[in-house]
Amino acid sequence: MRVHPLVAGLTALLMSIALTACGWAVAAPAPMALPGAAPDRTYAVGVRTLDLGRGTARPLPVTVWYPARSAPPTGSGTPTLVPDAEVASGRFPVVLFSHGLHSLPEMHAPLTTRWAAAGFVVAAPAYPGTKARTPRFDRADIRRQPSDAWRALDELQLLDRQAGDRFAGHLALDRIGAAGHSAGGYTTAGLFTPGHPESLRGGIVIAGAGMPGASYGGPAAPQLFLHGDADSVVPLTRGRGAYQQVPWPKAFVTLPGRGHGEFLTPGRPGFDRTVAVTTEFLRWTLYGDRGALAALRADARSPGQAEFTDLLG
Repeated sequence: MRVHPLVAGLTALLMSIALTACGWAVAAPAPMALPGAAPDRTYAVGVRTLDLGRGTARPLPVTVWYPARSAPPTGSGTPTLVPDAEVASGRFPVVLFSHGLHSLPEMHAPLTTRWAAAGFVVAAPAYPGTKARTPRFDRADIRRQPSDAWRALDELQLLDRQAGDRFAGHLALDRIGAAGHSAGGYTTAGLFTPGHPESLRGGIVIAGAGMPGASYGGPAAPQLFLHGDADSVVPLTRGRGAYQQVPWPKAFVTLPGRGHGEFLTPGRPGFDRTVAVTTEFLRWTLYGDRGALAALRADARSPGQAEFTDLLG
């Protein structure tokens, strides 16, 4: 997998960005997920593509990876993918994943499919103005991507209630996480502004930073940042700056010697650690698995391979 980098000049072009209102109702500050246990098995992974856009004016294909009822993987480490498979029994938390500039959801499949194999439904929009090979690329379109993300979640909520749909009764949309790489990290931060619903319980920003012009607010939602200290596209200082603005439980994992995204490729230094730390974070925030928090801390602390700032409480 080759993850395309955020092009130079992103920050200047984003300074005037304002988040589009999402329209989800918000109540009192959100509690953490009730204490529980995440699945102790590894699933095969189903994959499905949905068209959730606004016609030709704003197409929004969304790739969804999810726990499948098919035979589990054989131990190779790479999830078994089954197109349009039946969903495994149970309700699964949903993770909204946002790609970076000149990228596509499938470029991040080595990470997202491993989350799905751990018991999460991962929905990844291909954003119309910033995806790879788009005929009308526009970096400033990032300002509209949080609205696209909420639209995708709204549509998934409808499918969960639609009799006969394979997702019906399987989506735990009261337990939502958001994650993104590079410009997708900016998009992710843009979801955690005042007015976000209490169902949005945690965020992961990978080699990204905060949405310029927007601030964190609303119900408490823990945040996890991962950033290479040799990142020349989105410098470490920008990620650190966004981290400092988070008012809730948070953690920052610095990957020494890593750049903008090579650690998202299987076999490259930092990949296994990134998978482990992010998966445990999702298990903790979306399943309420306290053992996952301890595992996250153990995975993140590794002299010479990762530096860990922990304010998760």
